[in-house]
Amino acid sequence: MNYLVKSFSIFLLAFFLFGGCAKDDSVKVGFLMHALDKERWENDRDFFVEKVREFGGTVEVRIADNDAEKQLRQAKELLVNGVDVLVVVPVDQFAAAQIVEDAHTRNVKVISYDRLIKNCHLDFYVSTDNVEIGRLQAEYLTTVRPSGNYALIGGGMHDNNSQFLYLGQMNVLQPLVERGDIKIIYNVFTERWAEEEGYNHAKELLSQTTDVDAIIAGNDAIAYGVIKALREAGKEGDVLVAGMDADLRNLQEIVAGHQTCTIYKPFEKLASTAAELAMTMGRTGECERTFQTISNGVRLVPVVYHDGMVVNRENLKLTVISEGYQTEEEVYQ
Repeated sequence: MNYLVKSFSIFLLAFFLFGGCAKDDSVKVGFLMHALDKERWENDRDFFVEKVREFGGTVEVRIADNDAEKQLRQAKELLVNGVDVLVVVPVDQFAAAQIVEDAHTRNVKVISYDRLIKNCHLDFYVSTDNVEIGRLQAEYLTTVRPSGNYALIGGGMHDNNSQFLYLGQMNVLQPLVERGDIKIIYNVFTERWAEEEGYNHAKELLSQTTDVDAIIAGNDAIAYGVIKALREAGKEGDVLVAGMDADLRNLQEIVAGHQTCTIYKPFEKLASTAAELAMTMGRTGECERTFQTISNGVRLVPVVYHDGMVVNRENLKLTVISEGYQTEEEVYQ
């Protein structure tokens, strides 16, 4: 009997000593963001952190302030801290390839969020189909105004999404240009997805001509700058303006008739998908889902796309408000 008691005591001691040291199956996720310079990115961050926690993981967030070198240093820090997986909104689509290489030396998977990281063995990509979003922007404006002088003020030149948006826009515009219905009088990419970029380029455009019928902006920040320049020129509301992101102040401009439309990207769905993938990859290193693929210049990267939707003055309540992204009180204040 004493032998059995002694053996059981040894078993309990071993359980507490070694069982407590067993590997925790919780996942530590590193979320590298380019910046928090837009309303939408704060929402992405909050949704993502909430979803990872719901799935039982933890998140360390780092903000690079649009500095590619800083983002690389932050990635190294998170890898040293022992994250199981990285989710990255890259500052620079090419420079971020180094983040992927560094992560893979530690057997850490990398998910590119919203912006594609180029020229590396990226593991996954979660985004909206930005070619389709560009098509939606151009299709809506050309439906409202099927002829005239159009200007394109695109997104940041270091972001692959800018090229995708442009491709989608030109898929609609090029046939109309060739037919002579539309003339593209201004066509640039910006340095950054920023309000001042939209303002400065719109000022430059208007210094060349005031005969402008429509402006397609890369996002709502750029569109807001465009609207400021149009207001100063006395053309606010006369020129069609398209944006992207469904920022609150732009929705208010849509209500006022100064912006024609924006594209709502389902940020909560994007964040939830990225969080689910991060937890799966962090726990198992694999994912059994079937994906579409996209080339990043080195490999066909598995991708999950979510659809964007056009938001205008007529469907505001049925889109961003009914989805709970913005409140009716704030939009119509």
